[in-house]
Amino acid sequence: MFIAKPFAAALATAALAVLMAPAALAKGNAEAGATKAAVCAACHGVNGSSVNPEWPNLAGQSPVYIQEQLRLFRAGHRNNMVMYPLAMALTDEDIADLAAYFSTQTPTGLEADPTNYKLGEALYRGGDRTRNLPSCASCHGPVGLGNATAGYPALRAQHATYTLKQLTDYTNDQRYVDIATGTPTKSRNGHMMSTIAKRLTEEDKKALASYIQGLR
Repeated sequence: MFIAKPFAAALATAALAVLMAPAALAKGNAEAGATKAAVCAACHGVNGSSVNPEWPNLAGQSPVYIQEQLRLFRAGHRNNMVMYPLAMALTDEDIADLAAYFSTQTPTGLEADPTNYKLGEALYRGGDRTRNLPSCASCHGPVGLGNATAGYPALRAQHATYTLKQLTDYTNDQRYVDIATGTPTKSRNGHMMSTIAKRLTEEDKKALASYIQGLR
């Protein structure tokens, strides 16, 4: 595995952002979150494993990442017109409780597509030096558990359809967009992911999404 120089600098910047970030987000109550998650179940499944591949699995996701994303939705800084009005109604306590609940669940999902996952596995584990692509594992871990401290989400068992959509949005700078103005907004690692996604071919994205779907 390797981390090319531009991305080594980007990772250093991300680490600095973590150190400079506000105090740690609140620790939620998973039991309270289980009750509050009833409304989430319609899209994300009873235990955070969605039945519709267009909606992400939340089970096993880092509570820090879930809190961060819900706050971005609530502020209108992430491009999703379904989540925006729902998140607006959440208090900080609600967000912390939901994050605590979903993080304790075990993700389930589909398997990798045998026709293309090998390419995805190679990119995930080793990157591509010729295109200055770091391995996905260097940030998201060898089995997709992520890195909560650095703000890197867990990817294991995520729907390929959803992952492909996110990679496409990163490519087009459309994942983090202000709802009101349509202009790109800032997130902790959004710029780094946009840079990486722009260097992936459509075949790469589909293969990575397939491999990630099968990770456990």
